[in-house]
Amino acid sequence: MIQTEMIDKNSVIPIYYQLYKLIEGQIRRGDLKPGECLPTEHEISSRFEISRMTVRRAIAELVSAGMVYAQQGRGTFVATPKLDNIVFELNDFNEEIKKRGLNYKTTLLEARIIKADKELREKFQVGEDFKRFLFFRTVLSAEDERLSYEVKYTIYSKSMPILESELKDPSLPGLIASHTEYVPMSAKKVLQVAACTAEEAGILGIAPNSPVFLIEQTIYDQDLKPVGWSKAVYRGDRYKLTSYDGWYKKD
Repeated sequence: MIQTEMIDKNSVIPIYYQLYKLIEGQIRRGDLKPGECLPTEHEISSRFEISRMTVRRAIAELVSAGMVYAQQGRGTFVATPKLDNIVFELNDFNEEIKKRGLNYKTTLLEARIIKADKELREKFQVGEDFKRFLFFRTVLSAEDERLSYEVKYTIYSKSMPILESELKDPSLPGLIASHTEYVPMSAKKVLQVAACTAEEAGILGIAPNSPVFLIEQTIYDQDLKPVGWSKAVYRGDRYKLTSYDGWYKKD
């Protein structure tokens, strides 16, 4: 069971992220074990007196991180660490910056509805009936230095409008969970080392062709159909790659 640590509703840290870190911590410590079923969205929202949409977004982030997986009609379960593969992560931006005592922010450069083209339809495996997608561009900065640039796409759901207040940190799983009728069930991330394009260099304020980490992420629903896609570029001179062979930290 998820322990009942308090969530600070007056904190500048979003509630969904506090819940995400709470559950992540319990998984890494072994308090929540592989195969264990998480409480339902209703149970978690009642326990912490938060909205089910907030809970849904936190769970979507955990799915994206590979910490949990969802099975339609059964629930959400703690994932078993895959020891035969490298599990990589770029150190959490907010936590790393806070450790260094720096000011950080997420800047939304653009958010708009775009027409579906052939490339997007192929990427999302949809037909001509899908006319619109949501498109976002964001930049992560510390002390006014831009460190990461990301573009995101999700299928557009007219019946679920986006609130301006929710665009301060529009993570891909969170956008899907909050603003489409789809439920993120799984995610795939592909890491490459690349040379940044002229556009990316201009946004990040670095020289063209500078080395960067390039991460492409695809989010899938319960039918393994893509419902979100993103590409993030991280400055190679500001980030390091870390691998783990399991979830759990030593005491």
